[in-house]
Amino acid sequence: MRILFMGTPDFAQESLKCLYEAKYNIIGVVTNPDKPKGRGMKMVASPVKEYALEKSLKIYQPEKVRKNEEFINEIKNLNPDLIIVVAYGKILPKEILDIPKLGCINVHASILPKYRGAAPIQWAVINGEETTGVTTMYMDIGMDTGDMILTKETKIGQEETTGELWDRLSKIGGELLIETVKQIEQGTAPRNKQGDDFCLAPMLNKEMAKINWEEKTASQIHNLVRGLNPIMGAYTFLNGKKLKFWKVKVRTQQELIQIFPELEEYLYKLEDVMEGTILFANDKKGLFIKAKEGIIEVEEIQGENAKKMPVGDFLRGNEMYVGEILK
Repeated sequence: MRILFMGTPDFAQESLKCLYEAKYNIIGVVTNPDKPKGRGMKMVASPVKEYALEKSLKIYQPEKVRKNEEFINEIKNLNPDLIIVVAYGKILPKEILDIPKLGCINVHASILPKYRGAAPIQWAVINGEETTGVTTMYMDIGMDTGDMILTKETKIGQEETTGELWDRLSKIGGELLIETVKQIEQGTAPRNKQGDDFCLAPMLNKEMAKINWEEKTASQIHNLVRGLNPIMGAYTFLNGKKLKFWKVKVRTQQELIQIFPELEEYLYKLEDVMEGTILFANDKKGLFIKAKEGIIEVEEIQGENAKKMPVGDFLRGNEMYVGEILK
């Protein structure tokens, strides 16, 4: 079976690795062009390209695939039996989807039809989902709307970040891909239509990363911080300076009293305190902030034009006062 693989990030690299180690016939690897990165704007290859180079696989890096007759003809000449797409980053036109006789299949990081789109892992964490998983499917011209082949579900840890879940799902995806390819090879792969109870997982933007202390609950803020780690970080402002939160915990009033027994006699006043108000800031005991339906304890923080660090280290070099309000 002649397989053409299309993918870009490390999530896709894991699937390519599983495919290669299972000794499938990979006739080519399509990935996004190298991109400038860092202060020196040095051109950097995608993780998929790096792995393909290491294994001496033929690499293709078209700038675009739609209306790219030269590239489409090149794929036709390769004559793949199956095209596998994992987080490639470009939508394939019907001319490509129609080339392989066994179809084009995709590894998608959600239990479809939930979280169709570009950021399923991030949105599952941000929305506080308890479970997610991976789906393999036959591709069609829609956005993750094709018939499902196999699914594998997994629980999301209460403190698990997008980065941690990403790594776990990449391994689950690689294993599920191999099982899917085996079934396609044997002619036993199922085709299950997706239901109508879908939701979308669009690209993330910087505006959504700002913490809304007035409207979001402590649990929602906690999920936002987890969901944006390590991509961009959730942020807020103190005295006009930007602070990014990379790791936080939700604390109850009772837990706060256990940490600070001296606050017990003032607990009745907490209801009148504005959300976003600093309740305690100390390099030994930490940083605690009033939120709706709970209290946010910050564990990892990043100041403006600084590196991320444990909150104790940050507070040793930066003054934050009880009563100050984060915006």
